[in-house]
Order: sequence, then structure tokens, then C-alpha cells
Amino acid sequence: MIPFKLFYTLSNVKSFPPAILWMLVLWMVPYYSYGQTSSSIEDKPNVIMIFIDDMGYGDLSAYGNCDITTPNMDRIGKEGVTLNRFYVGSPICSPSRITLMTGQYPSKFGITSFLASRERNEKRGMANYLDESVPTIADMFKAEGYATAHFGKWHMGGGRDVGEAPLPASYGFDESLVSFEGLGDRLLDKNDGLSKQSAELGRGKITWVEKHQKTPIYVDRTLEFIQKNKGEPFYINLWPNDVHDPFRPKEKHLGLFPNYANNHYLQEYLAVIYQLDQEIGRLLKGLEDMEELDNTLIILTSDNGPTDWSYYYKENYNPPGDAGPFRGRKWSLYEGGIRVPFMARWPGHITPGKVMESTVHATDLLPTLSNLLNLETPTVALDGENRSQVLQGKESGRSAPIYWEYGSRFDISPGNPRYRSPRLAIMEGEYKLLINDDSTHVELYDISKDIAETRNIADSHPEMVKEMSAKVLFWKRNLP
Repeated sequence: MIPFKLFYTLSNVKSFPPAILWMLVLWMVPYYSYGQTSSSIEDKPNVIMIFIDDMGYGDLSAYGNCDITTPNMDRIGKEGVTLNRFYVGSPICSPSRITLMTGQYPSKFGITSFLASRERNEKRGMANYLDESVPTIADMFKAEGYATAHFGKWHMGGGRDVGEAPLPASYGFDESLVSFEGLGDRLLDKNDGLSKQSAELGRGKITWVEKHQKTPIYVDRTLEFIQKNKGEPFYINLWPNDVHDPFRPKEKHLGLFPNYANNHYLQEYLAVIYQLDQEIGRLLKGLEDMEELDNTLIILTSDNGPTDWSYYYKENYNPPGDAGPFRGRKWSLYEGGIRVPFMARWPGHITPGKVMESTVHATDLLPTLSNLLNLETPTVALDGENRSQVLQGKESGRSAPIYWEYGSRFDISPGNPRYRSPRLAIMEGEYKLLINDDSTHVELYDISKDIAETRNIADSHPEMVKEMSAKVLFWKRNLP
């Protein structure tokens, strides 16, 4: 306001030349227009959420993988923060994705497993798609003037015989390009049955591709979207279909791992991760070339642990993908199914090289981003907490328990019987209790002392079991 005080003073000086006074007015207009605004559109940071399909806790070299190096993905954590205790909302794709999108438990919306045909959904007591009236993380960014896009796997409605599901635009996205588990413009896999079903539903431009072509195309679209919206802040979901099976790597990438030919599943898996890492590198280079890299918060994580089909064991192979030191894999509420890698990079705001041990859950991402970026949070009861202090390098505890629910008796179970967990779980501090909704198969673990969940201590902690069981069963019975 100083220029206007100066203008007022000079205007009362009778001898001051009027022409100079009007020049001063013209000089003050832009000052007033922009100088008094807390932050302009151009000042807002961008966000890219990279959500990888079925990548295990130990699949990155940053998390201890010795079979492959992943320098481009590792770079995000090296130049930012790495979380050792990040948990997704489910050990399977659809509810895990809905958790991240809404900041709420997916059980609230009747989605506890992967979305399939309407008959199979009904058999399992599930909705056919996420209700489009539910506020999403994309809605939050769009309301703040961000350009929004979703490129990659969707699986929150649409596909199989469900053709009436809302398009991604209904959930806050300006542009989208998905796969066979969504509607709108999409990339479909050649010679794939589910892709053929998707094509019959219409509702979007369809492009037929080899599976290994999808991630490069999604990265291309991400960079094109950023270029097209130059000068505007953007929020982008980049959700590759990698590394979900079946693995269809390029032949030249397969040849990089000849020492693993005795397990072709693992060889193919490593080749897919290699290409994925190359594409993340290309994304980072593209952002750098457009001078957007340092003003972009990049988050990289996975939707659940690595696959565990029974046929791997029947063929006498170890299943591909690394769940680290944990028990369980995909379809399991043991740590290996829900504890995944998480790295975030945002220069000037996230201290580089930090490795954090505090627990963060996928429901936390929406309120955390709202706090970090000073955005208005949707006016709904979110289940997550603001964990921005953890991303910024300060260890802290949670104020409320975390809950999980996976599927029904009609759902997929891990091929390894030891990984088949009860259907409900609750974590409070260092203690994690698993139980079925009929109160059977109670298991209690102290994760701080037993990360592999090998010692069920339920019998020696009856009061804790009683209290935690009551909480998770009450949560389950009071879901909408």
C-alpha cells in the first residue's frame, strides 16, 4: 500500500505536474493487482502422483533390490524423502486407488476388492463403480485453478460389462487416457480378452497397442499435457499398468537379464521394471527441459504388494516381485500386501535424503497435500490425517488407528497359504491386529519387534486384543 500513500501525498502538492501524477497511477495499477494477492496461479506448485501397479516394497534398488538398479525412481527419494512405513488402503487395486483418490476408506463406498463384472460384483456385495458425487483429490486441485489429468490405469469403474460407469471427467479430470479397466479414451492390449470386452462398450477413442507401449504413451501424454497448459499449475495422475502381470517386456529389455532365464517370470518382471525406470527418467528429463521439475511435487508409490498366483508355486517358481522382509503379498493384509515404497521430491520444501520411520497411510495424502500446498480441503469427513510434517522430515505419531478390509470369501487369496490373512485389520501405534468379521482367527503382532509377523502374541495380550477387536469390529459394522 506504500505507493498509494505516496500518490495521496503527491496529489495534495499543488505544484506537482499532473502528467507525472498520471504516470504514477499507471505504475501503481499492476502493483496493486498482483502485489496484494497471496499467491498467483503461476506461483502454485505442480503435483504428479505416480501410482505403480503391483510393485512390491523391495522392488526398487533404493529399498534393497540387488537384482536390478532403478536410478531414476531412486532419484525421487534421494533428492527428497523416503518413507519406510507407508501403507496403502487395500492389498488390491480398485479399493487402493479409491483410498488415494478420496482420502477415505473404500469400504465406505462398497468397494473392498477389484471391480469386475456386475454379476461378480453383486456376488461379493460390491458397487460397480465409485459414486461420482464423492469429492476427490482431483476435484480439490481443479477448484484451485489447476489443470488436471489422469493417464494410466483407472479401475474405479467401467470395463467388463459395466458400460454405464462415469468417465474420469466426472471425478475432476480435464483429460484422461486409461486402459481396459476404465472408460473414455483408452489404450487396449492386443490379443487380450478383457480389452475386447472394453472395446465393445465404446464411450471413447480406442487405440490398440502392445502392453509394453502403454507406459511410454502415458508419459508422452503427461509431457504434452504440461506443455499445452504451460503457465498453469497442474495435477496429474500417472498410473502405469506396469508391473502388473502378464509381463510383456520388449525383447531387447528381456535380453538385459540373461542370468534370470531359469525363472522366466522373474526375467520378464525385471525387464518391465527396467523400462518403467527408463520412462520415469524420461519424465524427469522432460520436466527439467520445460523448467518445471523444481516446482513440481512428485510422489511415487505402489497400489499393493507383488502378485502371488498359485500357478507360480505349482510350476516350482518363486513368484516375481519382492515384498522385502515382510510376510504376505498381494491379496493379503499382512505387511507385504499393504506396505509399499513411497518417495516424494519437492526441492526447497522437502529436505533431500531423509528416510522416515513414521507411519503414513494412503488416506493421509489428500489432507497432507491440502496442507502442504495451502489448498481448501473438501467439506467431507476424511479418514486421513495431515502428515505434512513427516514429508518435511519430522517424525511424529498418529492420532487415530488405521483400518483395513479386504474382500469376501469369494475373493482371490494368495497362492502361498501362509500369506492368507484374516479379512479385517487395525493398526494402533506399533501393534497390528487381524481378525475376521465373525471374530474368528485373531492375530496380534508387535510390528516394531516382529516385522515379518511370525509371532502371534494375541494370547499374551488379552486386554489389548479385546480393545482393538472391539474397535475394528465396530468400524466394520458401522460402515455405510
